[in-house]
Amino acid sequence: MPSPLTILIAEDNAADRLLLSTIVNRQGHRALTAANGREAVALFQQEQPQLVLMDALMPVMDGFEAARQIKQLAGEALVPIIFLTSLTENEALVRCLEAGGDDFLAKPYNRVILEAKIKALDRLRRLQDTVLQQRDLIARHNEHLVTEQRVAKAVFDKVAHSGCLSAPNIRYLQSPYALFNGDLLLAAYKPSGGMHVLLGDFTGHGLPAAIGAMPLAEVFYGMTAKGYAMADILREMNAKLKRILPVGVFCCATFLNLSFQRHLVEVWNGGLPDGYLRRAGNGELVPLVSRHLPLGVLDQGSFNAHFESYPIETGDRILLVSDGVLETRNDNEETFGDERLRAVLDASGDGSRLFDEIQLALSAFRGHAQDDVSMIEVRMLEESTERAKLAFTDSGQASPLDWSASFEFRAQTLKRFNPLPFLLQLLLEVQGLRDQGGALYTVLAELYSNALEHGVLGLDSSLKRNAEGFARYYRERSERLAGLEEGYVRFHLQLIPEGRGGRLLIHVEDSGKGFDVGTVLAQQPSMDSLCGRGLTLISQLTARCEPAEDGKGIHVEFRWPTRA
Repeated sequence: MPSPLTILIAEDNAADRLLLSTIVNRQGHRALTAANGREAVALFQQEQPQLVLMDALMPVMDGFEAARQIKQLAGEALVPIIFLTSLTENEALVRCLEAGGDDFLAKPYNRVILEAKIKALDRLRRLQDTVLQQRDLIARHNEHLVTEQRVAKAVFDKVAHSGCLSAPNIRYLQSPYALFNGDLLLAAYKPSGGMHVLLGDFTGHGLPAAIGAMPLAEVFYGMTAKGYAMADILREMNAKLKRILPVGVFCCATFLNLSFQRHLVEVWNGGLPDGYLRRAGNGELVPLVSRHLPLGVLDQGSFNAHFESYPIETGDRILLVSDGVLETRNDNEETFGDERLRAVLDASGDGSRLFDEIQLALSAFRGHAQDDVSMIEVRMLEESTERAKLAFTDSGQASPLDWSASFEFRAQTLKRFNPLPFLLQLLLEVQGLRDQGGALYTVLAELYSNALEHGVLGLDSSLKRNAEGFARYYRERSERLAGLEEGYVRFHLQLIPEGRGGRLLIHVEDSGKGFDVGTVLAQQPSMDSLCGRGLTLISQLTARCEPAEDGKGIHVEFRWPTRA
Protein backbone atom coordinates (compact mmCIF):
# COMPACT_ATOMS: atom_id res chain seq x y z
CA MET A 1 0.00 0.00 0.00
CA PRO A 2 1.18 3.60 -0.67
CA SER A 3 2.66 5.37 2.34
CA PRO A 4 0.60 8.15 4.02
CA LEU A 5 1.30 11.61 2.63
CA THR A 6 1.96 14.96 4.25
CA ILE A 7 -0.48 17.32 2.55
CA LEU A 8 -0.31 21.10 2.83
CA ILE A 9 -3.70 22.87 2.76
CA ALA A 10 -3.55 26.61 1.97
CA GLU A 11 -7.03 28.14 2.40
CA ASP A 12 -7.98 31.53 3.88
CA ASN A 13 -11.46 30.33 4.94
CA ALA A 14 -11.27 28.57 8.34
CA ALA A 15 -14.36 26.38 7.69
CA ASP A 16 -12.94 25.17 4.38
CA ARG A 17 -9.56 24.46 6.06
CA LEU A 18 -11.32 22.32 8.69
CA LEU A 19 -13.36 20.45 6.06
CA LEU A 20 -10.33 19.71 3.89
CA SER A 21 -8.23 18.67 6.90
CA THR A 22 -10.95 16.22 7.98
CA ILE A 23 -11.13 14.64 4.50
CA VAL A 24 -7.33 14.33 4.29
CA ASN A 25 -7.02 12.86 7.80
CA ARG A 26 -9.73 10.28 7.13
CA GLN A 27 -7.73 9.11 4.11
CA GLY A 28 -4.87 8.38 6.50
CA HIS A 29 -2.74 11.35 5.51
CA ARG A 30 -1.21 14.09 7.65
CA ALA A 31 -2.62 17.59 7.12
CA LEU A 32 -0.77 20.91 7.46
CA THR A 33 -2.77 24.15 7.20
CA ALA A 34 -1.93 27.71 6.16
CA ALA A 35 -4.19 30.78 6.00
CA ASN A 36 -2.36 32.52 3.12
CA GLY A 37 0.28 32.03 0.47
CA ARG A 38 3.19 33.28 2.56
CA GLU A 39 2.41 30.83 5.38
CA ALA A 40 2.08 28.06 2.80
CA VAL A 41 5.56 28.74 1.37
CA ALA A 42 7.10 28.85 4.88
CA LEU A 43 5.41 25.56 5.88
CA PHE A 44 6.57 23.93 2.64
CA GLN A 45 10.19 24.88 3.36
CA GLN A 46 9.89 23.52 6.90
CA GLU A 47 7.90 20.29 6.40
CA GLN A 48 8.52 19.33 2.74
CA PRO A 49 4.98 17.97 2.10
CA GLN A 50 4.34 15.66 -0.84
CA LEU A 51 1.14 17.33 -2.11
CA VAL A 52 -0.45 20.81 -1.86
CA LEU A 53 -4.08 21.93 -1.88
CA MET A 54 -3.88 25.61 -2.80
CA ASP A 55 -6.66 28.21 -2.79
CA ALA A 56 -6.25 30.56 -5.72
CA LEU A 57 -7.44 33.80 -4.10
CA MET A 58 -5.89 34.52 -0.67
CA PRO A 59 -4.68 37.63 1.20
CA VAL A 60 -1.00 38.54 1.78
CA MET A 61 0.13 36.26 -1.08
CA ASP A 62 -2.27 34.69 -3.55
CA GLY A 63 -2.15 31.06 -4.57
CA PHE A 64 -0.61 31.75 -7.99
CA GLU A 65 2.57 33.31 -6.53
CA ALA A 66 2.77 30.71 -3.74
CA ALA A 67 2.51 27.90 -6.31
CA ARG A 68 5.34 29.37 -8.36
CA GLN A 69 7.63 29.63 -5.32
CA ILE A 70 6.78 26.12 -4.12
CA LYS A 71 7.54 24.63 -7.55
CA GLN A 72 10.86 26.46 -7.54
CA LEU A 73 11.69 25.16 -4.04
CA ALA A 74 10.72 21.60 -5.02
CA GLY A 75 13.28 21.54 -7.83
CA GLU A 76 13.24 18.27 -9.81
CA ALA A 77 10.88 16.54 -7.36
CA LEU A 78 7.24 16.48 -8.39
CA VAL A 79 5.03 18.09 -5.72
CA PRO A 80 1.52 18.09 -7.21
CA ILE A 81 -0.57 21.21 -6.57
CA ILE A 82 -4.37 21.04 -6.72
CA PHE A 83 -5.88 24.50 -6.99
CA LEU A 84 -9.03 25.09 -4.92
CA THR A 85 -11.06 27.66 -6.74
CA SER A 86 -14.51 29.03 -7.38
CA LEU A 87 -13.27 30.54 -10.59
CA THR A 88 -14.99 29.28 -13.69
CA GLU A 89 -13.64 31.48 -16.45
CA ASN A 90 -11.29 29.71 -18.84
CA GLU A 91 -8.59 32.36 -18.49
CA ALA A 92 -8.60 32.00 -14.69
CA LEU A 93 -8.25 28.22 -14.90
CA VAL A 94 -5.42 28.60 -17.38
CA ARG A 95 -3.66 30.90 -14.85
CA CYS A 96 -3.82 28.07 -12.29
CA LEU A 97 -2.03 25.67 -14.63
CA GLU A 98 0.50 28.26 -15.78
CA ALA A 99 1.42 29.04 -12.17
CA GLY A 100 2.44 25.43 -11.65
CA GLY A 101 -0.83 23.77 -10.81
CA ASP A 102 -1.32 20.13 -11.81
CA ASP A 103 -5.08 19.97 -11.32
CA PHE A 104 -7.95 21.99 -9.80
CA LEU A 105 -10.98 21.30 -7.65
CA ALA A 106 -14.04 23.50 -7.84
CA LYS A 107 -15.92 24.73 -4.76
CA PRO A 108 -17.96 23.45 -3.05
CA TYR A 109 -15.66 20.48 -2.36
CA ASN A 110 -16.66 16.91 -3.19
CA ARG A 111 -15.00 14.38 -0.86
CA VAL A 112 -15.03 11.49 -3.33
CA ILE A 113 -13.52 13.57 -6.16
CA LEU A 114 -10.86 15.03 -3.83
CA GLU A 115 -9.83 11.56 -2.61
CA ALA A 116 -9.61 10.31 -6.21
CA LYS A 117 -7.50 13.28 -7.29
CA ILE A 118 -5.11 12.83 -4.35
CA LYS A 119 -4.66 9.14 -5.23
CA ALA A 120 -4.15 9.89 -8.92
CA LEU A 121 -1.57 12.63 -8.33
CA ASP A 122 0.19 10.49 -5.72
CA ARG A 123 0.62 7.78 -8.37
CA LEU A 124 2.04 10.39 -10.72
CA ARG A 125 4.35 11.67 -7.96
CA ARG A 126 5.65 8.17 -7.19
CA LEU A 127 6.16 7.50 -10.89
CA GLN A 128 8.22 10.71 -11.13
CA ASP A 129 10.29 9.63 -8.10
CA THR A 130 10.92 6.26 -9.75
CA VAL A 131 11.99 7.95 -12.98
CA LEU A 132 14.40 10.25 -11.12
CA GLN A 133 15.86 7.32 -9.15
CA GLN A 134 16.35 5.33 -12.32
CA ARG A 135 17.90 8.34 -14.04
CA ASP A 136 20.36 8.78 -11.16
CA LEU A 137 21.10 5.06 -11.16
CA ILE A 138 21.75 5.16 -14.91
CA ALA A 139 23.97 8.21 -14.45
CA ARG A 140 26.02 6.41 -11.78
CA HIS A 141 26.29 3.32 -13.96
CA ASN A 142 27.25 5.47 -16.92
CA GLU A 143 29.90 7.29 -14.87
CA HIS A 144 31.27 3.94 -13.73
CA LEU A 145 31.23 2.65 -17.32
CA VAL A 146 32.95 5.79 -18.64
CA THR A 147 35.64 5.44 -15.96
CA GLU A 148 36.18 1.80 -16.89
CA GLN A 149 36.26 2.66 -20.59
CA ARG A 150 38.73 5.49 -19.97
CA VAL A 151 41.07 3.11 -18.14
CA ALA A 152 40.59 0.40 -20.76
CA LYS A 153 41.17 2.95 -23.55
CA ALA A 154 44.41 4.13 -21.92
CA VAL A 155 45.65 0.54 -21.63
CA PHE A 156 44.47 -0.25 -25.16
CA ASP A 157 46.24 2.78 -26.63
CA LYS A 158 49.44 2.07 -24.69
CA VAL A 159 49.54 -1.54 -25.87
CA ALA A 160 48.46 -0.83 -29.43
CA HIS A 161 50.83 2.14 -29.87
CA SER A 162 53.86 0.81 -28.00
CA GLY A 163 55.77 0.23 -31.21
CA CYS A 164 57.36 2.62 -33.70
CA LEU A 165 54.39 4.40 -35.35
CA SER A 166 56.31 7.62 -34.69
CA ALA A 167 59.18 6.46 -36.94
CA PRO A 168 60.26 9.06 -39.55
CA ASN A 169 59.20 6.86 -42.47
CA ILE A 170 55.62 6.33 -41.21
CA ARG A 171 52.56 8.56 -41.51
CA TYR A 172 49.16 7.38 -40.41
CA LEU A 173 45.57 8.49 -39.86
CA GLN A 174 43.07 6.88 -37.50
CA SER A 175 39.50 8.11 -37.05
CA PRO A 176 37.47 5.74 -34.85
CA TYR A 177 33.72 5.45 -35.44
CA ALA A 178 33.22 4.88 -31.69
CA LEU A 179 35.29 5.33 -28.51
CA PHE A 180 37.23 2.15 -29.18
CA ASN A 181 38.82 1.68 -32.56
CA GLY A 182 38.08 -1.56 -34.35
CA ASP A 183 41.00 -0.79 -36.67
CA LEU A 184 44.47 -1.60 -35.42
CA LEU A 185 47.78 -0.08 -36.50
CA LEU A 186 50.96 -1.78 -35.29
CA ALA A 187 54.58 -1.15 -36.20
CA ALA A 188 57.77 -2.47 -34.61
CA TYR A 189 61.45 -2.66 -35.46
CA LYS A 190 62.90 -6.12 -35.92
CA PRO A 191 66.15 -7.18 -34.24
CA SER A 192 67.74 -7.12 -37.68
CA GLY A 193 66.87 -3.43 -38.07
CA GLY A 194 63.96 -3.98 -40.45
CA MET A 195 60.35 -3.28 -39.62
CA HIS A 196 57.07 -5.13 -39.23
CA VAL A 197 53.86 -3.18 -39.94
CA LEU A 198 50.27 -4.43 -39.56
CA LEU A 199 46.96 -2.79 -40.41
CA GLY A 200 44.03 -4.74 -39.00
CA ASP A 201 40.27 -4.23 -39.21
CA PHE A 202 38.10 -6.25 -36.81
CA THR A 203 34.48 -7.06 -37.57
CA GLY A 204 32.21 -4.13 -36.65
CA HIS A 205 33.44 -1.21 -34.57
CA GLY A 206 33.64 -0.04 -30.96
CA LEU A 207 34.56 -2.20 -27.96
CA PRO A 208 33.36 -5.54 -29.45
CA ALA A 209 35.55 -4.91 -32.50
CA ALA A 210 38.55 -3.83 -30.42
CA ILE A 211 38.41 -6.75 -27.99
CA GLY A 212 40.84 -8.83 -30.05
CA ALA A 213 43.35 -6.01 -30.49
CA MET A 214 45.15 -6.55 -27.16
CA PRO A 215 46.08 -10.23 -27.71
CA LEU A 216 46.90 -9.50 -31.35
CA ALA A 217 49.24 -6.65 -30.36
CA GLU A 218 50.84 -8.79 -27.66
CA VAL A 219 51.71 -11.51 -30.17
CA PHE A 220 52.88 -8.99 -32.77
CA TYR A 221 55.24 -7.04 -30.51
CA GLY A 222 56.48 -10.02 -28.49
CA MET A 223 57.33 -12.22 -31.46
CA THR A 224 58.77 -9.35 -33.52
CA ALA A 225 61.12 -8.43 -30.67
CA LYS A 226 62.27 -12.04 -30.42
CA GLY A 227 63.10 -12.20 -34.11
CA TYR A 228 60.31 -14.45 -35.37
CA ALA A 229 59.56 -14.44 -39.07
CA MET A 230 56.39 -12.91 -40.46
CA ALA A 231 54.87 -16.29 -41.31
CA ASP A 232 55.36 -17.54 -37.74
CA ILE A 233 53.77 -14.40 -36.30
CA LEU A 234 50.81 -14.70 -38.67
CA ARG A 235 50.22 -18.33 -37.70
CA GLU A 236 50.35 -17.49 -34.00
CA MET A 237 47.99 -14.50 -34.38
CA ASN A 238 45.53 -16.56 -36.39
CA ALA A 239 45.60 -19.39 -33.86
CA LYS A 240 45.05 -17.02 -30.92
CA LEU A 241 42.16 -15.15 -32.55
CA LYS A 242 40.56 -18.41 -33.69
CA ARG A 243 40.75 -19.65 -30.11
CA ILE A 244 39.39 -16.59 -28.28
CA LEU A 245 37.01 -14.80 -30.68
CA PRO A 246 33.34 -15.82 -31.07
CA VAL A 247 32.11 -17.16 -34.39
CA GLY A 248 31.62 -14.36 -36.89
CA VAL A 249 34.27 -12.08 -35.41
CA PHE A 250 37.61 -11.94 -37.24
CA CYS A 251 40.33 -9.52 -38.28
CA CYS A 252 41.05 -8.49 -41.85
CA ALA A 253 44.74 -7.56 -41.97
CA THR A 254 47.68 -6.61 -44.14
CA PHE A 255 51.12 -7.48 -42.75
CA LEU A 256 54.32 -5.92 -44.11
CA ASN A 257 57.84 -7.18 -43.46
CA LEU A 258 60.33 -4.52 -44.57
CA SER A 259 64.01 -5.29 -44.85
CA PHE A 260 66.04 -2.11 -45.22
CA GLN A 261 69.22 -4.12 -45.76
CA ARG A 262 67.87 -6.33 -48.53
CA HIS A 263 65.66 -3.63 -50.07
CA LEU A 264 62.74 -6.03 -49.87
CA VAL A 265 59.14 -5.98 -48.64
CA GLU A 266 57.08 -9.09 -47.99
CA VAL A 267 53.29 -8.67 -48.04
CA TRP A 268 50.45 -10.79 -46.66
CA ASN A 269 46.93 -9.45 -47.22
CA GLY A 270 43.93 -11.21 -45.73
CA GLY A 271 40.64 -9.47 -46.47
CA LEU A 272 41.65 -5.79 -46.52
CA PRO A 273 41.24 -3.53 -49.58
CA ASP A 274 44.18 -3.49 -51.98
CA GLY A 275 47.22 -1.67 -50.71
CA TYR A 276 49.62 -0.04 -53.16
CA LEU A 277 53.37 0.03 -53.61
CA ARG A 278 54.25 3.25 -55.41
CA ARG A 279 57.71 3.28 -56.93
CA ALA A 280 59.55 6.58 -56.64
CA GLY A 281 61.47 6.22 -59.88
CA ASN A 282 58.70 5.80 -62.47
CA GLY A 283 55.51 6.23 -60.43
CA GLU A 284 54.48 2.61 -61.08
CA LEU A 285 51.62 1.39 -58.88
CA VAL A 286 51.84 -2.21 -57.71
CA PRO A 287 48.56 -3.43 -56.14
CA LEU A 288 49.00 -5.41 -52.91
CA VAL A 289 45.99 -7.65 -53.42
CA SER A 290 44.16 -9.66 -50.77
CA ARG A 291 44.79 -13.35 -51.44
CA HIS A 292 43.84 -14.83 -48.04
CA LEU A 293 40.95 -15.11 -45.61
CA PRO A 294 41.09 -12.85 -42.53
CA LEU A 295 42.86 -13.81 -39.31
CA GLY A 296 40.77 -15.90 -36.94
CA VAL A 297 38.67 -17.65 -39.60
CA LEU A 298 40.64 -20.80 -40.47
CA ASP A 299 42.08 -23.40 -38.14
CA GLN A 300 45.82 -23.95 -38.11
CA GLY A 301 45.72 -26.82 -40.56
CA SER A 302 44.02 -24.68 -43.21
CA PHE A 303 45.70 -21.32 -42.57
CA ASN A 304 47.99 -20.09 -45.33
CA ALA A 305 50.87 -17.77 -44.33
CA HIS A 306 52.26 -17.53 -47.88
CA PHE A 307 53.35 -13.99 -48.73
CA GLU A 308 54.48 -12.10 -51.82
CA SER A 309 57.89 -10.43 -52.07
CA TYR A 310 58.71 -7.19 -53.87
CA PRO A 311 62.05 -5.39 -54.28
CA ILE A 312 61.83 -1.77 -53.11
CA GLU A 313 64.20 1.17 -53.34
CA THR A 314 64.77 4.27 -51.27
CA GLY A 315 61.81 6.63 -51.64
CA ASP A 316 59.28 3.94 -52.61
CA ARG A 317 56.04 4.22 -50.65
CA ILE A 318 53.54 1.66 -49.47
CA LEU A 319 49.95 2.78 -48.78
CA LEU A 320 47.46 0.69 -46.81
CA VAL A 321 43.82 1.64 -46.09
CA SER A 322 40.96 0.06 -44.17
CA ASP A 323 37.59 -0.36 -45.85
CA GLY A 324 36.32 2.60 -43.80
CA VAL A 325 38.22 4.88 -46.20
CA LEU A 326 36.59 3.42 -49.31
CA GLU A 327 33.13 3.21 -47.69
CA THR A 328 33.04 6.88 -46.62
CA ARG A 329 29.75 8.18 -47.99
CA ASN A 330 28.78 11.73 -49.00
CA ASP A 331 25.37 13.45 -48.91
CA ASN A 332 24.54 12.02 -52.35
CA GLU A 333 25.00 8.49 -50.96
CA GLU A 334 28.13 8.03 -53.10
CA THR A 335 31.08 6.13 -51.61
CA PHE A 336 34.65 7.36 -51.91
CA GLY A 337 35.57 4.04 -53.48
CA ASP A 338 38.71 2.52 -54.95
CA GLU A 339 38.44 4.49 -58.21
CA ARG A 340 38.75 7.84 -56.45
CA LEU A 341 41.68 6.51 -54.43
CA ARG A 342 43.40 5.29 -57.59
CA ALA A 343 42.80 8.66 -59.24
CA VAL A 344 44.62 10.39 -56.36
CA LEU A 345 47.47 7.88 -56.58
CA ASP A 346 47.80 8.34 -60.34
CA ALA A 347 47.85 12.14 -60.03
CA SER A 348 50.24 12.38 -57.10
CA GLY A 349 53.29 13.50 -59.08
CA ASP A 350 56.52 12.31 -57.46
CA GLY A 351 54.51 10.89 -54.53
CA SER A 352 56.13 13.09 -51.89
CA ARG A 353 52.73 14.54 -50.90
CA LEU A 354 50.72 11.38 -51.50
CA PHE A 355 49.42 11.08 -47.93
CA ASP A 356 48.37 14.76 -47.79
CA GLU A 357 46.66 14.54 -51.16
CA ILE A 358 44.56 11.56 -50.07
CA GLN A 359 43.51 13.42 -46.93
CA LEU A 360 42.57 16.46 -49.02
CA ALA A 361 40.57 14.27 -51.40
CA LEU A 362 38.65 12.74 -48.48
CA SER A 363 37.98 16.22 -47.08
CA ALA A 364 36.81 17.55 -50.45
CA PHE A 365 34.54 14.51 -50.83
CA ARG A 366 32.71 15.73 -47.69
CA GLY A 367 31.96 12.19 -46.71
CA HIS A 368 30.53 10.73 -43.53
CA ALA A 369 32.34 7.74 -42.06
CA GLN A 370 30.38 4.49 -41.94
CA ASP A 371 33.11 2.61 -40.08
CA ASP A 372 36.51 3.13 -38.45
CA VAL A 373 38.82 4.95 -40.89
CA SER A 374 42.53 4.09 -40.96
CA MET A 375 45.32 4.80 -43.41
CA ILE A 376 49.08 4.33 -43.18
CA GLU A 377 51.96 5.25 -45.49
CA VAL A 378 55.36 3.56 -45.06
CA ARG A 379 58.33 4.98 -46.92
CA MET A 380 61.46 3.03 -47.76
CA LEU A 381 64.60 4.52 -46.19
CA GLU A 382 68.25 3.64 -46.22
CA GLU A 383 69.17 1.07 -43.59
CA SER A 384 67.76 2.08 -40.21
CA THR A 385 69.83 1.91 -37.04
CA GLU A 386 66.69 1.42 -34.93
CA ARG A 387 66.10 -2.09 -33.68
CA ALA A 388 63.55 -3.93 -31.61
CA LYS A 389 63.90 -4.03 -27.86
CA LEU A 390 64.95 -7.62 -27.44
CA ALA A 391 63.16 -9.69 -24.83
CA PHE A 392 65.13 -11.76 -22.36
CA THR A 393 64.85 -13.20 -18.89
CA ASP A 394 67.14 -12.22 -16.06
CA SER A 395 67.65 -14.35 -12.97
CA GLY A 396 69.53 -11.58 -11.20
CA GLN A 397 72.76 -13.57 -11.34
CA ALA A 398 75.59 -13.40 -13.83
CA SER A 399 75.01 -15.94 -16.59
CA PRO A 400 77.64 -18.67 -17.13
CA LEU A 401 80.21 -17.74 -19.77
CA ASP A 402 82.04 -21.03 -20.31
CA TRP A 403 79.90 -23.37 -22.38
CA SER A 404 79.42 -24.72 -25.88
CA ALA A 405 76.44 -26.19 -27.69
CA SER A 406 75.68 -27.66 -31.11
CA PHE A 407 72.36 -27.80 -32.93
CA GLU A 408 71.48 -29.68 -36.10
CA PHE A 409 68.28 -28.78 -37.91
CA ARG A 410 67.28 -31.43 -40.47
CA ALA A 411 65.02 -31.35 -43.53
CA GLN A 412 61.62 -31.81 -41.89
CA THR A 413 62.49 -29.19 -39.26
CA LEU A 414 63.84 -26.74 -41.84
CA LYS A 415 60.46 -26.82 -43.60
CA ARG A 416 58.46 -25.71 -40.57
CA PHE A 417 60.73 -24.25 -37.91
CA ASN A 418 62.68 -21.01 -37.70
CA PRO A 419 65.58 -21.61 -35.27
CA LEU A 420 66.67 -17.98 -35.04
CA PRO A 421 64.42 -16.81 -32.15
CA PHE A 422 65.38 -19.91 -30.18
CA LEU A 423 69.11 -19.34 -30.70
CA LEU A 424 68.85 -15.60 -30.06
CA GLN A 425 67.04 -16.04 -26.75
CA LEU A 426 69.68 -18.51 -25.63
CA LEU A 427 72.55 -16.17 -26.49
CA LEU A 428 70.90 -13.10 -24.96
CA GLU A 429 71.02 -14.76 -21.57
CA VAL A 430 74.67 -13.68 -21.76
CA GLN A 431 74.54 -10.12 -20.46
CA GLY A 432 77.63 -9.05 -22.36
CA LEU A 433 75.92 -9.84 -25.68
CA ARG A 434 72.75 -7.87 -25.04
CA ASP A 435 74.16 -4.59 -26.31
CA GLN A 436 74.95 -6.36 -29.58
CA GLY A 437 71.54 -8.06 -29.83
CA GLY A 438 70.58 -6.40 -33.12
CA ALA A 439 73.89 -7.18 -34.80
CA LEU A 440 73.79 -10.71 -33.38
CA TYR A 441 70.35 -11.37 -34.84
CA THR A 442 71.33 -9.91 -38.23
CA VAL A 443 74.41 -12.12 -38.41
CA LEU A 444 72.50 -15.25 -37.35
CA ALA A 445 69.81 -14.48 -39.93
CA GLU A 446 72.33 -14.00 -42.74
CA LEU A 447 74.25 -17.15 -41.77
CA TYR A 448 71.09 -19.22 -41.62
CA SER A 449 69.73 -17.75 -44.87
CA ASN A 450 72.99 -18.48 -46.72
CA ALA A 451 73.19 -22.02 -45.32
CA LEU A 452 69.56 -22.85 -46.10
CA GLU A 453 69.06 -21.11 -49.44
CA HIS A 454 72.49 -21.53 -51.07
CA GLY A 455 73.78 -24.57 -49.25
CA VAL A 456 70.81 -26.90 -48.64
CA LEU A 457 68.48 -25.65 -51.40
CA GLY A 458 71.18 -24.75 -53.91
CA LEU A 459 69.64 -21.42 -55.00
CA ASP A 460 71.65 -18.95 -57.05
CA SER A 461 71.66 -15.34 -55.76
CA SER A 462 72.31 -14.00 -59.24
CA LEU A 463 68.64 -14.67 -60.02
CA LYS A 464 67.85 -11.56 -57.99
CA ARG A 465 69.31 -9.18 -60.56
CA ASN A 466 65.89 -7.57 -61.23
CA ALA A 467 62.31 -7.59 -59.92
CA GLU A 468 61.24 -10.54 -62.09
CA GLY A 469 64.26 -12.58 -61.05
CA PHE A 470 63.65 -11.63 -57.46
CA ALA A 471 60.12 -13.04 -57.58
CA ARG A 472 61.39 -16.16 -59.35
CA TYR A 473 64.08 -16.66 -56.67
CA TYR A 474 61.55 -16.71 -53.83
CA ARG A 475 59.11 -18.83 -55.80
CA GLU A 476 61.85 -21.43 -56.32
CA ARG A 477 62.82 -21.15 -52.65
CA SER A 478 59.27 -22.06 -51.59
CA GLU A 479 59.04 -24.93 -54.06
CA ARG A 480 62.40 -26.43 -53.15
CA LEU A 481 61.77 -26.07 -49.43
CA ALA A 482 58.37 -27.78 -49.74
CA GLY A 483 59.99 -30.73 -51.54
CA LEU A 484 63.04 -31.00 -49.26
CA GLU A 485 63.64 -34.55 -48.02
CA GLU A 486 67.22 -34.44 -46.78
CA GLY A 487 69.87 -31.96 -45.74
CA TYR A 488 70.84 -30.09 -42.60
CA VAL A 489 72.05 -26.80 -41.13
CA ARG A 490 74.31 -26.97 -38.07
CA PHE A 491 75.10 -24.24 -35.55
CA HIS A 492 78.08 -24.68 -33.24
CA LEU A 493 78.22 -22.10 -30.46
CA GLN A 494 81.10 -21.60 -28.02
CA LEU A 495 81.41 -19.02 -25.24
CA ILE A 496 84.90 -18.27 -23.95
CA PRO A 497 85.47 -15.97 -20.92
CA GLU A 498 88.26 -13.48 -21.44
CA GLY A 499 89.18 -10.98 -18.74
CA ARG A 500 86.19 -8.72 -18.03
CA GLY A 501 84.49 -9.78 -21.24
CA GLY A 502 84.43 -12.77 -23.50
CA ARG A 503 84.12 -14.16 -27.00
CA LEU A 504 81.33 -15.92 -28.83
CA LEU A 505 82.41 -18.25 -31.63
CA ILE A 506 79.78 -19.29 -34.15
CA HIS A 507 80.39 -21.94 -36.78
CA VAL A 508 77.63 -22.66 -39.29
CA GLU A 509 77.79 -25.54 -41.74
CA ASP A 510 75.30 -27.13 -44.09
CA SER A 511 74.87 -30.17 -46.31
CA GLY A 512 75.46 -28.20 -49.52
CA LYS A 513 78.46 -28.28 -51.84
CA GLY A 514 80.05 -25.20 -50.30
CA PHE A 515 81.52 -22.11 -51.96
CA ASP A 516 84.53 -19.86 -51.77
CA VAL A 517 83.68 -17.47 -48.92
CA GLY A 518 86.93 -15.59 -49.33
CA THR A 519 86.22 -14.72 -52.97
CA VAL A 520 82.72 -13.49 -52.10
CA LEU A 521 84.07 -11.34 -49.27
CA ALA A 522 86.71 -9.87 -51.58
CA GLN A 523 84.05 -8.68 -54.01
CA GLN A 524 82.38 -5.31 -53.50
CA PRO A 525 78.68 -5.69 -54.30
CA SER A 526 76.97 -2.77 -56.00
CA MET A 527 74.64 -0.76 -53.79
CA ASP A 528 72.06 -1.09 -56.56
CA SER A 529 72.32 -4.87 -56.56
CA LEU A 530 69.55 -6.97 -55.07
CA CYS A 531 71.96 -9.71 -53.99
CA GLY A 532 75.48 -10.31 -52.71
CA ARG A 533 75.32 -8.11 -49.62
CA GLY A 534 74.92 -10.73 -46.89
CA LEU A 535 78.50 -11.88 -46.27
CA THR A 536 79.82 -8.33 -46.57
CA LEU A 537 77.33 -7.28 -43.90
CA ILE A 538 78.40 -10.17 -41.65
CA SER A 539 82.05 -9.18 -41.92
CA GLN A 540 81.17 -5.59 -40.95
CA LEU A 541 79.17 -6.59 -37.88
CA THR A 542 81.53 -9.18 -36.38
CA ALA A 543 85.02 -9.12 -34.94
CA ARG A 544 86.07 -11.96 -37.26
CA CYS A 545 84.54 -13.67 -40.29
CA GLU A 546 86.34 -16.45 -42.19
CA PRO A 547 85.49 -19.60 -44.14
CA ALA A 548 85.67 -23.11 -42.70
CA GLU A 549 88.55 -25.30 -43.75
CA ASP A 550 86.40 -27.57 -45.95
CA GLY A 551 84.58 -24.66 -47.61
CA LYS A 552 81.22 -25.89 -46.32
CA GLY A 553 80.74 -23.40 -43.56
CA ILE A 554 81.77 -20.12 -42.03
CA HIS A 555 83.25 -19.00 -38.70
CA VAL A 556 82.32 -15.69 -37.08
CA GLU A 557 83.28 -14.19 -33.77
CA PHE A 558 81.73 -11.64 -31.41
CA ARG A 559 83.65 -10.01 -28.57
CA TRP A 560 82.62 -8.00 -25.54
CA PRO A 561 83.05 -5.48 -24.16
CA THR A 562 83.27 -4.04 -27.66
CA ARG A 563 86.27 -1.87 -28.40
CA ALA A 564 85.68 1.78 -29.22
